[in-house]
Order: sequence, then C-alpha cells, then structure tokens
Amino acid sequence: MKCRHCQAELTLPLVDLGSAPPSNAYLTEQTLHAPEKYFPLRVLVCTQCWLVQTEDYAEADELFSSDYAYFSSTSSGWLAHAANYAEKMTRKLGLGQNSLVIEIASNDGYLLKNFVATGIPCLGIEPTAGTAAAAEKLGIPVMREFFGEQLGKQLAATGKQADLIVGNNVYAHVPNINDFTRGLKAALKPTGTITLEFPHLLSLIEHTQFDTIYHEHFSYLSLYTVERIFKAAGLRIWDVEELSTHGGSLRIYGCHSEDDRQISPAVNAMLAEEELRGLQTSATYQHFQGKADQVKNDLLAFLIEQKRAGKKVAAYGAAAKGNTLLNYAGVKPDLLPFVCDAAPAKQGKFMPGSHIPILAPAALVEHRPDYLVILPWNIAAEVKQQNAHLAELGTAFVIAVPQLKLA
Repeated sequence: MKCRHCQAELTLPLVDLGSAPPSNAYLTEQTLHAPEKYFPLRVLVCTQCWLVQTEDYAEADELFSSDYAYFSSTSSGWLAHAANYAEKMTRKLGLGQNSLVIEIASNDGYLLKNFVATGIPCLGIEPTAGTAAAAEKLGIPVMREFFGEQLGKQLAATGKQADLIVGNNVYAHVPNINDFTRGLKAALKPTGTITLEFPHLLSLIEHTQFDTIYHEHFSYLSLYTVERIFKAAGLRIWDVEELSTHGGSLRIYGCHSEDDRQISPAVNAMLAEEELRGLQTSATYQHFQGKADQVKNDLLAFLIEQKRAGKKVAAYGAAAKGNTLLNYAGVKPDLLPFVCDAAPAKQGKFMPGSHIPILAPAALVEHRPDYLVILPWNIAAEVKQQNAHLAELGTAFVIAVPQLKLA
C-alpha cells in the first residue's frame, strides 16, 4: 500500500486490531443472525509525510449507509460545544445575512441550527439520509452527497463559495484526503476561512486511545501532516487551537495560500511540540501494539473476575470506540449482558460483532449493575452526571482507556 497523501511506500505498522465489522453497522433483530462483513483493522505510518492511516480495504459507501446511526445531537456537551463555536465564529469573522456557512458532514443539524437561528445563510453537506432528514426538519438546506473536489467546483460554479467552511470530525473520515482538501479550496471564497476539528494524533499515541481507531477513520492526524496536505492543495493554516473534545483534538484555521492573514504563534508552537514528542520519529510508533494489548487484557481480566464473583456489569454508550474495544477484546454478552445508550436510533439494536443488546438508559435502574463501564470515556463526566442516581445505589463507574480504573 502507498500513502494516501504522498504515495510513499508504507512499511511502518502502528497497530493490528484483527478484523471487525464497521463500528457503526448496528444490527437489528432481523439482521442479527445473518452473516456480518468483517474487514481488517490495521494501521500504518508513512515515514515521509507522517500520515497515520488505515490499511485499504473498502469503499466509503460500505461504511456510511442511509441508516448510519450516529446522531451528533445525542450529546449535550457536544451541542454546547457547537453553540459556542457558532457564536465565536460569527463574532470573529463578522458573519451576517450576506455570508454563507457550509458544513461538511453536517449530520443532524447540531451545529448549523445555530446559524439558522441568527439568520446566517448556511448549507449542509451530508451523505447519510437519516441524519440529513433530521437537519432538514430544522430548516437547514442539505445536499445529500459525499464532499470532494468535484462537488467543491460545482458549488463554486453555482455561486456558493463559502465565507466559512466547517468540518467537525470529518477530515479523518475521508478515504481520499487530497481530493477532499482540493474541494475545500474550490468551495472557499477568496477571503474565506476553513475550520477543521479532528482528534489529535499526539493524544492517540500518548494516551493509548486505540479504540478511536475504526474503519470509518481513514486517517489519524497531526498538525505537521495536515499543514503539508493543505500546502499541496493551495491552502495554508494560520491558526490552531487545542480542544478537550474526543480525548484531545485540534481545531485548525485555514485560508487560501495567497491570503494575507498572519500566522499565529500557536501554529509554530504546536509544530515544535509535535516534533519534541517524536511524531516524526519511527521509534514513537513501535510500542503502541503492546500498550493496546495491555488495555485489552486488563478489561478482559476485570470482566471475568466480576463474573466469577457474581457481580453485575453493564456498559454505557454504544459508541464506535466501544465497538473497537469490545471486538478486539472478544467480549460477548456472557461477560457484558447489555449496553445502554441515549440515542433512540440505537436502542433495540445490537452492537456489531459482539451482538451485545443496546437498551435505553432506564434499564440501568431496573438492573442496578455493580459496575458500569463507560465506553465513550471522552464524555465520562457527562455520563456520570446523568447517572448520579446509580452511584447513590452503589454502582461504580469504570473506564478502560488509557488504563482500567474507577472513573
């Protein structure tokens, strides 16, 4: 396999998580006993541009189907993050009724509804039908397509270049990152701004966040690599912020190469930090497999110990990262009888691979588990707050990443 960005040969492995079904391919009663598609889940590192990437195996339409079950509005913390962002960018860029905001992978309208509420024209681009329909109900116009250079040029040709292009947690999801970035260039007004948010590779490596690796994530990104990809497309990064979302993310600010905005000191500071932490050194990536295996083994040992002790264990959050962890560890309903999730679209379904049933959170009151494993550890504080009544009943909260501990 060659690097998706620079075409260099890929020889440095990061981790091999075996084979698993796509992490958002939830099962119904009808599909539970049908064969599941499993794909290899291996990650490689390019030693030329340092793009960390999944091994090629499938087309994007195998992953993002019309019944894609992830709805962004399920998390109250993420809704607040989106509202704060919209207010900040409106003020920072002076957006108004003559502006245009385009969000790529606009999901269920969790973000663009904030611009609609203030009368700022916007357009969502979202290929999955269920989430697009939810956004349209909020008055958000949506194009149900995958984004790339062709669509970017189409938008430009129809007078729909944007003052602000937003991409939250989509950049890692695109199989052709060069084509996608050229699309950003085409769809951006001469003085426009791009913001992209993505989990930071540095956090993944330093906190053993291997459960954030799944088939829908084609790339694992550093500022160093994104800067190279932007430059190749005629764009540049002029600012960067560190975010706490998704266990540690970056928000980058981009513009056309010829834009005269000054580069923030934060950009060079982050590039220096990444270099200091070894993100452009092969040795940094060579011990990740062993750390992932330790997390897996500790979780299995914990679940087996509790079963032998007659304790009741359940999980919270039927998240993609949970599916990666459970499938790599080989956890089945005998060790983890059910997972609760607040998203109605997931309730009544089953986790892919493990076939663990997904129930509404009310089931926790009925079953009163001794331990509740929080699979989306990035929102552990939010989950604990929402389930404080369980703690009063004696339930202990547990997270498995980066190491097993009571939350």
